[in-house]
Amino acid sequence: MRYLSKTNRIVIKIGTSSLVCADGTINTANIKEYVAVISKLQNEGKEVVLVSSGAIGAGLSKLCYKRHEMSNIEKQVAATVGQCLVMRAYTNLFEEHNHIVSQVLISKYMIDAEKRTENLKNVFETFLQKKVVPIVNENDALMLHELEFKNNDTLSAYISNLIHADLLIILTDVDGVFDKNPNQYSDAKLISNITEITDEIKIGLCGASHNFGVGGMITKLVAAEIAAKSNTKTLILNSNKAQLICDALQNEEVGTYINLNN
Repeated sequence: MRYLSKTNRIVIKIGTSSLVCADGTINTANIKEYVAVISKLQNEGKEVVLVSSGAIGAGLSKLCYKRHEMSNIEKQVAATVGQCLVMRAYTNLFEEHNHIVSQVLISKYMIDAEKRTENLKNVFETFLQKKVVPIVNENDALMLHELEFKNNDTLSAYISNLIHADLLIILTDVDGVFDKNPNQYSDAKLISNITEITDEIKIGLCGASHNFGVGGMITKLVAAEIAAKSNTKTLILNSNKAQLICDALQNEEVGTYINLNN
């Protein structure tokens, strides 16, 4: 039994494919469902930090860019435009539930020095004390290749370490971790619980394309390993079913639960 009903401090990561439609417009319907679930958790007294992708994807259509033709500078510009659109959607929808949000754009160097890390931790603690929902993304406009998190799975794991979260929930476009690619093999089986990330699991995922964002399922397992450094458990859920978050926190066995400190 997972006993996640006692979970209090939660980091939730949502990827681009869940937030932005194929034409580059904001997927308001999806965001509305996530906001409703997170607001419910807030009302129950839980502390939630949201790590949200979607900025570059949302900025593409506004600037008439094509992703495969974009330079790094154009991606950074698209991110700054799209971040405004994503935050506007979150702000408006959370206001309907009487919740306040904040935008937090993080660069990797901010957690590479003890003094900066301590300050960032204090900021998050104050957000949570004030019942504010921090919405976190990487500060793409200032990114240099050597200072990037590479993907928001990794960023969400670092945030989990920073605030000593009880649980990291990573939403993706499949039901969890499978023994092989479910898009290619009809007999692929969901792995409900993982206590060790073995070579066998990694080999089964090699070459798998489990989602449309920057990271694949391997990056989510790496994130789980990082999160485990602060004893944070990880849960990988289907992003198309926001209600699964509530189901999981009511001790239902959905998705893939990763407890490497068991």
